[in-house]
Amino acid sequence: MNKFDSMHAFTQVVDASGFAAASRKMGLSRSQVNKLVINLEDSLGIQLLQRTTRKVTPTKTGLAFYERCRAILAEVAEAEEAITQYQTQPKGTLRVNAPMSFGTKYLAPILPDFLTQHPDLKVELVLNDRFIDPIEEGFDISIRISAQPTTSSLIIHTLCPAPRVLCAAPAYLEQQGIPGNPDQLKNHSCLHYGYSAPLNQWELKGPNQTQSIRVQGTVCSNNGEVLRQAALKGLGIALLPHFLVGEDLKADRLQVVLSNYASPEIAVHILYPVSKHLSAKVQLFTEFLQSQLGQEPQLVDETGKN
Repeated sequence: MNKFDSMHAFTQVVDASGFAAASRKMGLSRSQVNKLVINLEDSLGIQLLQRTTRKVTPTKTGLAFYERCRAILAEVAEAEEAITQYQTQPKGTLRVNAPMSFGTKYLAPILPDFLTQHPDLKVELVLNDRFIDPIEEGFDISIRISAQPTTSSLIIHTLCPAPRVLCAAPAYLEQQGIPGNPDQLKNHSCLHYGYSAPLNQWELKGPNQTQSIRVQGTVCSNNGEVLRQAALKGLGIALLPHFLVGEDLKADRLQVVLSNYASPEIAVHILYPVSKHLSAKVQLFTEFLQSQLGQEPQLVDETGKN
């Protein structure tokens, strides 16, 4: 008995709620499907299905085994697909998740080039700024801008640094004054990513020490572009990635403050589940991002000058 065939027959019967519908879908006779399931039950020594004249339902143990079978069969199918794709042109849909501002500024312009190179692929790009679990939410690739992630379930490639800068509109600084040290930020409107720690705690490393300052302001948001616009309108001081505000700094729409203090290093990371390591489409997109953005000057230029 091929156990994978039996597991496949069992999951099909559960999905179809009966042997007749499962056999039609599999292109086998009802007796063949029934025999595969019975052989599986015999090998396990457990009843997996509750059979009546009207319907077939999994037992409690059968339902638990069904979930495991689905996961195993999906892994096998993905492994077979990955190996096949190494020999042929990759096909299918690549699901990608990325932060909103980064995705619109950097991924949107280069995505057509990737699809032109691989015409049999489709990309589903989902942009949001909330923390997501790429495994739980079914993403092939997730892009994060953060400190180095620590996880054993994901493979991590660091794409490039994403330095941050404290900045504000000249009009705001003229009206409210320029802070001379991190402690003075407590007297300013600071535009930040959230009210709960550590998002409203700015850690700044100076020449002699590192200070952690709890900030508050008129605007907080989970989106960097919202904070950038608030800073441009003179609503306060923001701590933002340089790739968002570099052009504003060069055009003097924003001005760096506390330039002798640095925030902890963050970077752009490409993450994908360990199970996707053999996926040709994941490897191709990872290599594409590394070639297109790995040396992107706007991401790594901290000065705002050419």
